[in-house]
Amino acid sequence: MPRALYKDDKNWIPHIKQDIQKVFDPQKNKLFKEGKAQRWLLMDNTQKVIGRIAAFHFPKLSVGQSHKIGGLGFFECINNKDAAHLLFDTATSWLKSEGMEAVDGPINFGERDAFWGLLVENFQDISSYKMNYNLPFYKELFESYGFQTYFEQWCFRRDIYKPILEVFNKKLSAISDNPNFKITNVRGKSDRQIALDFCEVYNSAWAGTAGLKRMEHQQALQIVKAMKPIMDKDIMVFAYYEDKPVGFYINIPELNEIFRHVNGNLNWWGKIKFLYYKCFGKKETMVGLVFGVSKEFQGRGVESALIKYGEQEIARLNRYSQTILTWIGDFNPKMLKIVENLEAQKYRTLITYRKYFDESIPFERCPPLN
Repeated sequence: MPRALYKDDKNWIPHIKQDIQKVFDPQKNKLFKEGKAQRWLLMDNTQKVIGRIAAFHFPKLSVGQSHKIGGLGFFECINNKDAAHLLFDTATSWLKSEGMEAVDGPINFGERDAFWGLLVENFQDISSYKMNYNLPFYKELFESYGFQTYFEQWCFRRDIYKPILEVFNKKLSAISDNPNFKITNVRGKSDRQIALDFCEVYNSAWAGTAGLKRMEHQQALQIVKAMKPIMDKDIMVFAYYEDKPVGFYINIPELNEIFRHVNGNLNWWGKIKFLYYKCFGKKETMVGLVFGVSKEFQGRGVESALIKYGEQEIARLNRYSQTILTWIGDFNPKMLKIVENLEAQKYRTLITYRKYFDESIPFERCPPLN
């Protein structure tokens, strides 16, 4: 259905068909164990499909919230308010019947690192892999239905060859002369070791914060193995203190620079094209997926050391000219301060909307992270 909407838009790159199928496959999406999902198509009187929407709920969405939150996403529609509102009515009615009291959208039936938010600024660049891209008039369709901004999602990019500011060099001096600290990429490390190191930093930095649970090694190992076809070990960076992992800066190549040639389908022919363009195609961009430091080492110069490594060692590869920082919420002042110090350019904005079913409930935006 989206192909007809975007047929004249050169910046639209279709999501990979198999990625979407996994989201709605109960055998592959663990959220179906406690959650539910439903999908609808909207047709005109000639039986032509003119819209689609998915609705879902799972316990994690309501963690830390004072109301039960459902979600909707994978929305596409012609430029017609009646059509869009009928889709919204259908999705919200189902969520109400499931006991939900509010809805966020457009979001993913899964983690926030994929298919999350409505694009409202910059329709001139191709989107990053698994990032939402939509038509400009969608903003009016959502807001005319009563959706309000719950939080903004800001994407940043930075020239890899641009020197970092002195503020990082000053903080770096705190650990640069300490032989117990080491910064290195993961070249030569096994999948198992990468997963173990990732787990240790992740759990120390975030487990128990904002409803995030501890990550088990097996889960991390599955993530690492899933990344293998697209992994560049030279741009996956860890910090160690006395050989214990205390920070990471995980990057991957911008896959949509490859997937634009695949036409949304990783069947056997799509996989051949993927491998060809991965090896021989022009790639300019790497994407910063996640950046984190163990709580006990935050503010001690580890962040600066990781960033300095990127400036020196990754730039030296001459493989990438710019880095994209996947979206940072306007509720995350600490990460926004780091980005400000990096002099990264904000180049794209998405919005996560919320709508309470009881309109007498006072609307509140997402609170800032500590």
